[in-house]
Amino acid sequence: MTTPQMHFVIPTYRLRDVGETVEAYDENFSRCGQSAPITIFDDSSIANHQKYYDTLEATRTQNEVWYVGPAEKEQFLGYICRRLKDRKLDMLVRNLFRPSYGGNRNFTLMYTLGDLMVSADDDMRPYALIEDSPEALGENEVSRGKLIPRGANGHSRKSYDILASFRDVLGRTVAEAPANYDQGELLVDSAMDLESNTSLGFCRDNALALQPGTLPRGGIIKMAQTFRTGTNDIDAVDYVDMFLDDPEEIDAERLNDTYVMVNFRPCLTNVNWRMDCGVAGYDNTTGLPPFFPTRLRFEDYIYRLWIQQSGFVAAHVDSAQTHIKNSYMRNPLAAEVFNEAICGLLKRKFRSTLRKTDEWGIAFDYDGAVSLEDSQQILDDARSLHARVLAAMDHARHEDRKMALGQFAAGLSRTFYDFEPDFFQQNVSRIVDDEVGLIRASLEIWPTLLEIVYFKRHTRSLPMRRVRNKTRTPRNAKVAA
Repeated sequence: MTTPQMHFVIPTYRLRDVGETVEAYDENFSRCGQSAPITIFDDSSIANHQKYYDTLEATRTQNEVWYVGPAEKEQFLGYICRRLKDRKLDMLVRNLFRPSYGGNRNFTLMYTLGDLMVSADDDMRPYALIEDSPEALGENEVSRGKLIPRGANGHSRKSYDILASFRDVLGRTVAEAPANYDQGELLVDSAMDLESNTSLGFCRDNALALQPGTLPRGGIIKMAQTFRTGTNDIDAVDYVDMFLDDPEEIDAERLNDTYVMVNFRPCLTNVNWRMDCGVAGYDNTTGLPPFFPTRLRFEDYIYRLWIQQSGFVAAHVDSAQTHIKNSYMRNPLAAEVFNEAICGLLKRKFRSTLRKTDEWGIAFDYDGAVSLEDSQQILDDARSLHARVLAAMDHARHEDRKMALGQFAAGLSRTFYDFEPDFFQQNVSRIVDDEVGLIRASLEIWPTLLEIVYFKRHTRSLPMRRVRNKTRTPRNAKVAA
């Protein structure tokens, strides 16, 4: 058997800005003595591709940079559809890979099939914000962090060997993992509810604690992730709380605080409810389940369910990265609140009806029905949040602040269909039914697509193009006389 290659991928829909991400990670790899091909998977429209592709070619890197954009994706989909030889399946295949959070990531799985993959979102950076005077972790703690005001001192940037930290564990057994890794059943976040995977309320400090559990020595580490600073993995409602808690803030879309890591240490777990696909790596040597092909932001939830099966293990590696939360082409905060409400409903339904997990997917019994109780609970929570925003507006001391709160309250009302129960229930039912139907069909066809691509993949002929950028000169390179 050949040794799996490691690929570094960046799924993006912001081609304008992705060049900065490419250069940052290329510099980290080179400085740490690492190398890996960097592949951009671009969900841009053809118009934006034509407008911004030159900015990618203007980058300077030492590692090869490859690109899979609109043209390459269309060639790939055409090949798959021809191999299936059933025109009725064309739309299903295209929906599985449609421009969306999960659709773009499914391209990364196909293009790295048979190898190892490390993925970073386009607004991640290969350094961490670490407190200058780190505190010792408590018993069973594996990390602790806190939110500090934007621009505050007391922390520094610290870089880690990102690729090496993933190479230490991906595809290895528990017995082969480095000795400094703690082991347990799962991680519990002091600021999150494990059952619903939602925030317990806005907290400025949080810790991850390792719950006891025994790992099989032969268990394979199929997925791993770094720790994250810049922003914590919190709900959109927590960002609303940050906006409401700052009496001087007049922009609900702006991140008011920065998440800094106090300390962390690596660990292995049987289950991973804190999965963060923005900074994750995967053992894709034998294929993996598809990400949910959804326009909602819960594409990685399938991995939180899938990793629970016997023989598979997850890792939090010995490094951390930073999320800079790029606001370009990002949905408004009110839309994110709505998105997470629907995602929360789907997560609960999938988890409570989970019937089976296997090598390439999961099976659940939820049929997509939304009861009146389901929609009413979401609507009650949204009304309560809306009332808090209006109360804050009544107490605002400045006209700019009052106007900003009023605009956000109006945005919430529009997003939640003006809180009209029947209209809301009808639209949520339609959204959920569409999502569940697509996810079910995608899970059924995925193993067939893996089989088609596996043999094609190893001919090195999947559609992609080499980015004709310039070679970066290493910092310590000697200049010829």
